[in-house]
Amino acid sequence: MAPTPAAPRPSDPTRRLVVIRHARAEQVANSDAERRLTSEGRADAVAAGRWLRDRGLEPDRLLVSSAERTRETAAGVLEGGRFVGATLDVEPTLYSASPETALDLVRECPDDIATLVVIGHNPTMAYLAQLLDDGEGDAQASAALLQGYPTCTMTVFDVEGAWADLGEQQAAVVAYQVARGAG
Repeated sequence: MAPTPAAPRPSDPTRRLVVIRHARAEQVANSDAERRLTSEGRADAVAAGRWLRDRGLEPDRLLVSSAERTRETAAGVLEGGRFVGATLDVEPTLYSASPETALDLVRECPDDIATLVVIGHNPTMAYLAQLLDDGEGDAQASAALLQGYPTCTMTVFDVEGAWADLGEQQAAVVAYQVARGAG
């Protein structure tokens, strides 16, 4: 869909942020937080990891909501991408976070993290992606943001400068992808 983003070089001050809505989940469970991925959702999460790997986007850290479906999505992304060095941080606040709170969590990320993946829920992930878009990136990917944010949607951003300094409309969209597996 969008041009393949190049992985940032270690000396490059550009960081990568990947905003992901969790993969497809069952409709009913004992509680919303306990909803698990469907078989299709598991396949989609693995496909998301492969898509990231195929574009040279290897996460240093995954910041994940505490819900079962987001943790399972993270596991699928790690499996599909064969990412072994990434740190997985479950953040309970992300479960019911507003877009602004989610952005605050990103700002707390240490600057030695070159590629950060945030996995959460809608409408927060869609609004966060729209909130960050500076309009200077890939026009087709930016336009796709406004068309919806289905399960297992990923938006990749270039972020200049420190995580702590990231503000609204200060990241360039370089890719938008809805991951779908064979399941």
